[in-house]
Amino acid sequence: MAEVRRKISAASARAHTRKSHQSSSFKLSPGFLKKILAVLFVGILAWIYQVIQPPPPKMCGSPNGPPVTAPRIRLKDGRHLAYKEHGVPRDVAKYKIIYVHGFRSGRHNVIVAATLSPEVIEELGVYIVSFDRPGYGESDPNPKQTVKSMAMDIEELADLLGLGSKFYVIGYSIGGQAVWSCLKYIPNRLATLLAPAVTYWWPNFPANVLNEAFNQKSRKDQWVIRVAHYAPWLVYWWNTQELFPASSVLANNSDVLSSQDKEITSRIYSRKDSVSQPVTEQGEFESLHRDLIVTQGAWEFDPLDLGNPFANNKGFVHLWHGDEDKIVPITMNRYIAEQLPWIWYHEVSGGGHFFPLADGMSNAIIKALLVGEK
Repeated sequence: MAEVRRKISAASARAHTRKSHQSSSFKLSPGFLKKILAVLFVGILAWIYQVIQPPPPKMCGSPNGPPVTAPRIRLKDGRHLAYKEHGVPRDVAKYKIIYVHGFRSGRHNVIVAATLSPEVIEELGVYIVSFDRPGYGESDPNPKQTVKSMAMDIEELADLLGLGSKFYVIGYSIGGQAVWSCLKYIPNRLATLLAPAVTYWWPNFPANVLNEAFNQKSRKDQWVIRVAHYAPWLVYWWNTQELFPASSVLANNSDVLSSQDKEITSRIYSRKDSVSQPVTEQGEFESLHRDLIVTQGAWEFDPLDLGNPFANNKGFVHLWHGDEDKIVPITMNRYIAEQLPWIWYHEVSGGGHFFPLADGMSNAIIKALLVGEK
């Protein structure tokens, strides 16, 4: 009987062990696993969304924003543009010019007015108004900004300041995109000059011309341009993170400066009277990054589509470019000049991106624009 009891006890023990093992094992159902993965995926997406979102702009005049110190006009959509006047008084001026500033600058950085001689200003009766482009300086951001909207802003500025039915526009560097826009949308208001600004996505340009210009950019700048065009929602993150190199211009990389540019910038920074305007106090996204998105985005037109807006010879379009410009490759503007013979093309030998600040250049540019001197 004892042996039987031992067998029964052993069998009972084995059965008890199997039950204990089965009851202690834990298995996740496929449905529960899917829910966990879904939650993790949503969490990661939410984190990525937060990382790539730019902070809201600090609007001028708002409780947490910079103060308003400049005269401003109010546009139809409620935005404000800050402006600054130069030269002779507006009401006695013979020539009235709207100046459109470049990248990382503002209404104080008027290249052509900075070195324009007082004699030329008085002799010709030159009035220049510069303004902070949307998001720069003390002008309100425009989240809906397009190439076309810049022309509309310029027209409103001219009308609110009473510049008359005709006025001149000078666009420098990336400000040149606004002049292309004016030539497209308000040509009847213009007698204008154009300075270089290009995008690498204009559809009517031959591939070899676009590729030659694009390949003159550094690899990191090529990626910045691609991101601005194909994934504009990544522009803020790309240019503020540390995993990949950001724009050379944003990083103040001197490698993009020509020898003339370096000499000019050294001279300017050494001057005691040079004006340093805070231009990104409202935030870099609605100023610097918005510039990249608009310029390298999908334009509503191509410059090669434009016809001569001054067939009656009552106005002229001038295009100036330094042949050693490393920031805006000269290749595309040379092609534009070849295809649009009504443009007066001026190629400055040895000139870099900042060539208008070289001695005598502002006088030459203004005289060519206003009185046709070559």
